[in-house]
Amino acid sequence: MAANGSDHKTVYEFTVKDIDGADLPLAKYKGQALIIVNVASNCGFTKVNYKELNELYDKYESRGLRILAFPCNQFMNQESGCDVDIKEFARKQGVRYDFAAKCDVNGDHAIPLWKWLRTQQSGWLGSFIKWNFTKFLVNKDGVPVHRFAPTTAPNKMDADIQAVLNQVATDAGIGA
Repeated sequence: MAANGSDHKTVYEFTVKDIDGADLPLAKYKGQALIIVNVASNCGFTKVNYKELNELYDKYESRGLRILAFPCNQFMNQESGCDVDIKEFARKQGVRYDFAAKCDVNGDHAIPLWKWLRTQQSGWLGSFIKWNFTKFLVNKDGVPVHRFAPTTAPNKMDADIQAVLNQVATDAGIGA
């Protein structure tokens, strides 16, 4: 498979590093609705996004919603800490959902997952990630179905999340 993930069909085909540096195969999320979001501890959007992502997770975890946050320092140095510091910050915010290791989401050094996500759902700047807290909603088949701008508060995603949670996963997505 191509290093940038261009021939991938679902998020399940990717493996990333988790916040502790271990491999995290995204196949772990098969059959689940998933929000993938780039985060930063020192962004003006951090407080509302962490609060509302926590609320969405609490509301929908039992129905199959999972959240995977990717710390990123590409936007005005707003995530300058190491993974240990980021993990501690998230803990203090009461975050229970999953965190990946700090990574790039744009440019030549972006991890393959984020290169692929950008091609699946374009935004205002085309395929580039505009800022911290760009959110991708992935359906139960592992396919990104919505991209939300950093300015979209997570609670504004509620109807789209419910629609994805009500979707029945197909054999094609589950077995991919």
